[in-house]
Amino acid sequence: MNTPITIEEITYLADVPESLHTAFLRVANGLHERAKYPKEKVFLMLVKMLNDSKKYAFSKNKLTNLAKTVYELRKSGINITLTDAGKELIYNEEAVLTLEHRAPAGKNKVALREDKLHYAIFGKEHIEEGALQQMETAVSLPISVAGALMPDAHQGYGLPIGGVLATEAGKVIPYAVGVDIACRMCMSVFDIPADYFKREPHYLKKILNENTKFGMGGETARKYDDSVMDQPEWEATKTIRSLKDKAYRQLGTSGTGNHFVEWGIVEVFENDPLLNLPKGEYLSLLSHSGSRGFGGTVANYYSKLAMQKTVLPKQAAHLAWLDLNTQEGQEYWIAMNLAGDYASANHHEIHNKMAKSLGEKPLKIIENHHNFAWKEKLADGREVIVHRKGATPAGTDELGIIPGSMAQPGYVIRGKGNATSIHSASHGAGRLLSRTKAFTTTTRSQMNKILQDNGIELIGGDLDESPMVYKNIEDVIAAQSELVHVLAKFSPKIVRMADANRKERRED
Repeated sequence: MNTPITIEEITYLADVPESLHTAFLRVANGLHERAKYPKEKVFLMLVKMLNDSKKYAFSKNKLTNLAKTVYELRKSGINITLTDAGKELIYNEEAVLTLEHRAPAGKNKVALREDKLHYAIFGKEHIEEGALQQMETAVSLPISVAGALMPDAHQGYGLPIGGVLATEAGKVIPYAVGVDIACRMCMSVFDIPADYFKREPHYLKKILNENTKFGMGGETARKYDDSVMDQPEWEATKTIRSLKDKAYRQLGTSGTGNHFVEWGIVEVFENDPLLNLPKGEYLSLLSHSGSRGFGGTVANYYSKLAMQKTVLPKQAAHLAWLDLNTQEGQEYWIAMNLAGDYASANHHEIHNKMAKSLGEKPLKIIENHHNFAWKEKLADGREVIVHRKGATPAGTDELGIIPGSMAQPGYVIRGKGNATSIHSASHGAGRLLSRTKAFTTTTRSQMNKILQDNGIELIGGDLDESPMVYKNIEDVIAAQSELVHVLAKFSPKIVRMADANRKERRED
């Protein structure tokens, strides 16, 4: 039997005034109980309607009448705003953590420590206050052992993006790994000169379109190598088994938001034995994506479970952990590592298909995870779990990729194994503006001019990923000279992202 949707769950996502509580409950539970929609789908419908009430008010849909009421209120100057959880759901449709999954009322909370750990901050002048506050909370957890904040850091959910947190061995925080488990960078470098862009731009664009698929509904029937689906871990738990078919259908696809596949030119600066590429310029393919719906569902399921098992003060609620000595902890660990293998295979599908279409084998493939947890040792020998949420592993002589934006270069780096950063570096340039603010303060003409000035062609994409919403990648790289050595620069030329899933906001 379906449990009714409560007003607490609705107001967890949006600041709905009391006068509309009855109307929202009637519509939400009508969809949930009579139309048999899952709660998650109802919540998604509600936040999308609140995000664009005019569109829903003037189109035929299941929320039309409620949307008209909301839109009339908006015209009178009363706007129903989304909470942080509601805003996150707009851009990540599998990110909602509802009150239904919180711990039982009255259960004792785990107290935060008063003696906060000291943690290293790289490029503090580039980091917003919200991210610093979130990191302060993270290092106040009783299981925290060490922390570090990268120069691309910005506010997220739970651990800030760009945050690195080492916890006691055996304690893993699903939301410190993140919703997009094992989000990953992958680069193929081809023995093709850079001027190929001048000779065959249309062909490069054609095979990019033919071999990529983006977004929530993105699936592919044609597989290059689906052997990852043969791993025994797919039968390990009920949760994993229930997601296997969906994972297979999405193998070889990319997500929304900042995920991309792009052609560009990589310039190798030196004859480094680790990179093993002669100095020069090469045609290259760069991709950024993760474990798709599989990873998102695993993250949400076990984050909810962790919040039931470990009850923390409100500001730290999303940093609830699981113990690896329990069944739930072991299940998450197996699923997380499988998501890592799946994310890697996802990229290899795309890169192999593109290489086949190009008729070339790559000279070199470089790749690395972020949004993951690793069993590692600190410099003093202590065994820990290291969570890197939007941070690149940068151990001694470890290769990695730090992208910029659709109009900024990215860099191939070699880690220096800096202990104070917990062997980590940034995972990109980092956001200057939130997605919501990007839509309200930037214009498509501004974005198009930057792309044109830099000779970049964009397929898909939207204002929330515009170059203006990102920090200057050169500043971010300069702030981590102690952490990485730069080996090569990647300059994007043809960028493919998910199609715009919403219209620009305009004043009505």
